[in-house]
Amino acid sequence: MIVLWIVLGIVVIVGLSLVLSYNRFVSQRNLIRNAWANIDTELKRRYDLIPNLVETVKGYAAHEREVFEEVARTRSMAAGATGTPAQQAAAEGPFVAALGKLFAVAENYPQLKANQNFLELQGELSNTEDRIQAARRFYNANVQDYNRRVQSFPSAFIARSFGFKEEEFFEIPEAQRAVVAEAPKVDFSFETAPASSPAGGAAPAPVVPSPPASEPTATDPAPPAPPMPEPPPMPEPPAPDPGEGTGGPPS
Repeated sequence: MIVLWIVLGIVVIVGLSLVLSYNRFVSQRNLIRNAWANIDTELKRRYDLIPNLVETVKGYAAHEREVFEEVARTRSMAAGATGTPAQQAAAEGPFVAALGKLFAVAENYPQLKANQNFLELQGELSNTEDRIQAARRFYNANVQDYNRRVQSFPSAFIARSFGFKEEEFFEIPEAQRAVVAEAPKVDFSFETAPASSPAGGAAPAPVVPSPPASEPTATDPAPPAPPMPEPPPMPEPPAPDPGEGTGGPPS
């Protein structure tokens, strides 16, 4: 009788463990689906911002037709992708690469980077990109925990029994990600500062040496001739002695 109770207790414990493991798989799978829905929402929000951004850039760089066409084509492909996360990531790669080229074009036009509409779109796109990256990290973290349980024992037995399969990660290659996290900086230094200004302060004004005072320039009038010095006065001859000239000795 005791053995029967022990066996019954073991069966109940195993059954509860199976139920808890199954329910945890269901919760994790729903969490992954909700995380993917957040990614999809932010991606669609980014797609909606691109046409206005392209039109703003066209106003300053209408001749960059190839870049605009590439952005439109890759955006259409990415927005139309409805497959697995891996397929969506494969479609996102060319799109964000084309978006990076669009911002590279904008860097060549200082007036465009100072345009208020462009700056607002840049800020909205930057915020959307941050939310996409946060949602992507949250999704991939849940996928990692879920796949680990699918591969581990004894939860792997429940996964195979009830059809819980590994989920795909959402990863875009680092080299294809657009750099939109920082708004473009407007620099007007080419209008006010010389090209060779030293770092840390304004360039000092050049000092032009003045010619020495003793050296006349070509435009100065000729100086007047100095006056001739007067000759010194001639000394008067001494008065003659009265005793001289009589021929005899003095008396």
